Amino acid sequence: MNVRDALEADADALAAIADSPTDVMQNLVHDRTVRVAEDSSRDPNADISSSESQYSGSDPEDLLGFISFDAREDTVHVTQLDGTSDACKRLLAEPVRFAEGESMAVEVLVAPETNSIETAAEELGFEKQGRGPQFDGSPTVRFRLEP
Repeated sequence: MNVRDALEADADALAAIADSPTDVMQNLVHDRTVRVAEDSSRDPNADISSSESQYSGSDPEDLLGFISFDAREDTVHVTQLDGTSDACKRLLAEPVRFAEGESMAVEVLVAPETNSIETAAEELGFEKQGRGPQFDGSPTVRFRLEP
């Protein structure tokens, strides 16, 4: 699995994973720090054909997941996380590394039906901090990792 910065060209693939409109995902890439996990079975050093470039978009089948986050005050807030279980764990480690370098906490809100995210958070040392806000009427659980 390869983790890299998301590009605007990834918006279609991100939209497919998140079940969101492409324009929303384009804005996400511009407004937040966004990382993607992609299948490493493809050689990133392989020659690119003349009809495509590294900016021509990614295939939703090649992306295993994505994370977006931003830092405010003393906390890094994960704003979106989706993908396979392994991708969620690997991606959640990205804001954790950033936060450790800045002596910041990390917070992620987990919806009840997202076991892969909850498992990833627990494996990385996050602790449940109680209920989070509701989104579209669905409850969340707040997980936090202190510095």
